[in-house]
Amino acid sequence: MIEISDHDFKKLITYIQKNYGINLSQKKNLIEGRLSNLLIEKGFDNFSEYLEYVFTDTTNLEITSLVNKLTTNHTFFMRETAHFTYFEKQVLPYLKIKNKEKDLRIWSAGCSTGEEPYTLAMIIAEYFGKEKMFWDTKLLATDISVNALGIAEEGVYLFDTLNTLPKSWKLKYFRQVNKDNYQVLDEIKREVIFRVFNLMDECFPFKQKFHVIFCRNVMIYFDHATKMRLINKFYEITEPGGYLFIGHSESIGRDETRYSYVMPAVYRKG
Repeated sequence: MIEISDHDFKKLITYIQKNYGINLSQKKNLIEGRLSNLLIEKGFDNFSEYLEYVFTDTTNLEITSLVNKLTTNHTFFMRETAHFTYFEKQVLPYLKIKNKEKDLRIWSAGCSTGEEPYTLAMIIAEYFGKEKMFWDTKLLATDISVNALGIAEEGVYLFDTLNTLPKSWKLKYFRQVNKDNYQVLDEIKREVIFRVFNLMDECFPFKQKFHVIFCRNVMIYFDHATKMRLINKFYEITEPGGYLFIGHSESIGRDETRYSYVMPAVYRKG
């Protein structure tokens, strides 16, 4: 394994935190473990030369590859089930009554390999049933990892990973690809728009505000100041009465945000 010097370590973590919000100050071993093979593949025997190569690459392909290696994309269907239950039982009925334009705007920020937005799409399909044809229910799903988004767009998952879903959904919304893998059906895949997006971008380029934002288990990598800046940006692009769902380990102090607390890791804009 190639070791990284203190100078290069500081240089790298400063860049990653500034541009992606991710705090890797306690992750020196992780960086060495995940990037050593990448250095060898590209013909470098030290981090100094590799980082110079990455930071001078005008195509941004190398920094994208580096970030893909360092970001963890662990997720699964129906993760933190209470959130999805609340979304189905409370949020959707509220939006169905309130939204006269029949236009749901939902953002899965940090969607990883797609399990979260596909779960939301299936819940929406189940909730609206035949009425769904009268609604615009497409979800935006974003992540900084090109690799994770590639898996999400393909929508192919090991059969065992579907065990957290209702059995009827496995039959209704997936098709068997081979002995071990199942793929999300097109009717659900068409409901999700996947895009590369960096939550640290200064400006969020959305023309309309969102009724619901899911950003769960993403901010665990951010320091407190970065997390609160992002929360405030989310607030500005949330419709009045709209909801923010975050991870259970990412709680916000009630005096730190303009959102109102609803239940653990669920907040609402008044």
